Amino acid sequence: MSPSRIIGDNEASPDTGSSRVNLAEWSVSELSAALKRTVEDAYGYVRVRGEISGFKGASPSGHCYFRLKDDRAVLEGVIWKGNYARMRVKPEEGLDVIVTGKLTTFPGSSKYQIVIDSLEPAGVGALMKLLEERKKKLAAEGLFDEARKQLIPFLPEVIGVVTSPTGAVIRDILHRLADRFPRHVLVWPVRVQGEASAGEVAAAIEGFNALPEGGSIPRPDLIIVARGGGSLEDLWSFNEEIVVRAAAASMIPLISAVGHETDITLIDFAADRRAPTPTAAAEMAVPVRSELLSTLNALGNRKYAGLQRGLERHHRELAMLSRALPKDILAEPRQLLDSLAERLPRALRANAQVHHTQYSRVATRLAPQLLRNTIERRKVLYGNLNLRLRTGLLANAQAHQARLLRYRERVVAFGARSQRATLALLKQHQVRIERAERLLSAFSYREVLKRGFALVRDGDGHPLRAAAGVAAGMRLDIEFADGRVAATADGDGAPRDQVAPPRAAEASARPKPRAKGGGEGGGQGSLFGS
Repeated sequence: MSPSRIIGDNEASPDTGSSRVNLAEWSVSELSAALKRTVEDAYGYVRVRGEISGFKGASPSGHCYFRLKDDRAVLEGVIWKGNYARMRVKPEEGLDVIVTGKLTTFPGSSKYQIVIDSLEPAGVGALMKLLEERKKKLAAEGLFDEARKQLIPFLPEVIGVVTSPTGAVIRDILHRLADRFPRHVLVWPVRVQGEASAGEVAAAIEGFNALPEGGSIPRPDLIIVARGGGSLEDLWSFNEEIVVRAAAASMIPLISAVGHETDITLIDFAADRRAPTPTAAAEMAVPVRSELLSTLNALGNRKYAGLQRGLERHHRELAMLSRALPKDILAEPRQLLDSLAERLPRALRANAQVHHTQYSRVATRLAPQLLRNTIERRKVLYGNLNLRLRTGLLANAQAHQARLLRYRERVVAFGARSQRATLALLKQHQVRIERAERLLSAFSYREVLKRGFALVRDGDGHPLRAAAGVAAGMRLDIEFADGRVAATADGDGAPRDQVAPPRAAEASARPKPRAKGGGEGGGQGSLFGS
């Protein structure tokens, strides 16, 4: 050990403070960039195995974010949009995978992460787990139900084959079809392995379904999706959802012939029929022509034999019936037939002569010059009729126009007269209303009140026309021109022609509110003085 003293974490050397002061100053961004360069230079591209956790699908931007974990650590992972679209196996929650990518840091949250370029399941077990989960998901959607499967046509006119055009599969199918029953075959070339395989197979199935009936390219009556055997990874394209959904949605019956008899893919469950091999698919597609011809010949022979037996039976029945008939029953009809047969040639000649005479008589009337004269006369006649028709139409149009003009003038005159009459009538009614208003105003009692008089009513609102009708203590309502005054009659009566004292007049001139309760001592003034 060096004789120099080792300074612990909690100890400070004499020059520690000065050395820390002399350290270079970093900004957060500079330090984050330096760490990013260090991590990327030190590790670069790495291959990591782990379990996918926290995967929720692609974000709105198309990128994917999740975590890779094992039993002791967690690593953030990201897949950019372009790489995610090209991946053959997509990330799924809980899938054990091996990823390849570049280790880097994300300064925005002070963490390191791996930018993944490729992703593959960690072994066959992971693929089988993914396959089972996908199978359960698609089965729950009803894509594998037997009720939705279609029947395979007995003898399709056109067969569409989706496979590689260079492999042995297409040759086996064509050879088997030629041996059994040659048919028109349309091949849609696709890649049956690799990242782009699933998209091409799905596009081929949809393309066959999109062909119109009676178009330049015949629409297949049956589709065969075929591929040779291989490992689970090689056949994985036929386990993709896009292929399974395309097969389930096909309106054309579809046979799946992927791999060998022991190979099972998800398209087998969605197809209408599954063939263990491509050759078996060709055997399912068409019957054996020789066997079909033999069956048809046997049926034809049976039909011919049955027809012969029927004819023989009818012949025997006819012979038996003919023996039962009298021998001379046909003698008279036969003699009549012979007579008519002798007369027929003479009648035909006479009939032909009659028709020839009629034709000659009509032919003389159909001479070219006569036809031309008739046509000329018809032309002149039709020209005169046309001229008369035009003249009549023009005269009729002019007459209608003149009539419409007269009607328009009458309508305008009637409108002006109606307007003048309406104004005169309104003015007359206005004068009558003003005269009635003046007359009503002259006869109104309010005009009398304006000249200094007053209207006296009892408590019930009835007018009082004499002093004799007023009793002591009676409630009165006196109406002047400018308002009403409530009063109570006093028992001490003065002469009827005596004028009330000025104080009572002033008190009665001031309007007071009518008391709600009756009786004396209500604070109400006296009509004839205090």
